This record gives sequence, C-alpha cells and structure tokens, in this order.
Amino acid sequence: MFEIYKDKAGEFRFRLLAKNKEAILASEGYKTKAACKNGIASVAKNSQDKEMFEVKEAKNGKAHFVLKAKNSQVIGTSQMYTTKRGASCGIRSVATNAKTGEINDTTVEKK
Repeated sequence: MFEIYKDKAGEFRFRLLAKNKEAILASEGYKTKAACKNGIASVAKNSQDKEMFEVKEAKNGKAHFVLKAKNSQVIGTSQMYTTKRGASCGIRSVATNAKTGEINDTTVEKK
C-alpha cells in the first residue's frame, strides 16, 4: 500500500509499505498532491521492470536501491540493508507491493 503524507516542510511525500506495514520505498518531496500521485503511478509502472532498479553501496558498506523512471529520474529510495542480497529481496517486495496501487492518503482530514 502507498501512504501519502506531508513532511515538516509541508511537501507531499509517499512511502510504499509492505504487508507488515514496514516502509520499503520512500519518495522525494512534491509541491502538490497531484504530483505526488503521479509519482505513485510511476512507481507502480516502473517497479515492474527490474532494469529500473539500481543497487548502490553506502560508505558504511550497507546496500540500498533506487527506483528510476524511464527518464532516469529517481522516483524512490529504499532503506539500508546489511547486504546486497537483502536489497534484492527489497526490490522484489517493491515490485510485488506496488502492483496494487492502493493509496492511504493521511493528508485527508477525517470527519
């Protein structure tokens, strides 16, 4: 499930949650909710192509990955994993969980 929220700067962001509610991918900040929703649609589409993922190694030796759009712009960043194998499992989780496209918009006021 995708979760839309506002950050401290007032920008819209989304995170993709696994079934256990753990965040597996996080977005950049967007000025509008519409742009944020476009980012979600891009993740749902591009996560189905394994070539759009890039595994990287941090200075501390931990692995993480980014998901890119066709224009090479990063549309999502993962958490840190202790191994590249862990990052590969995270990629599979993103591909699986992004398919549904279900959105929980926490910026909508509850009545």
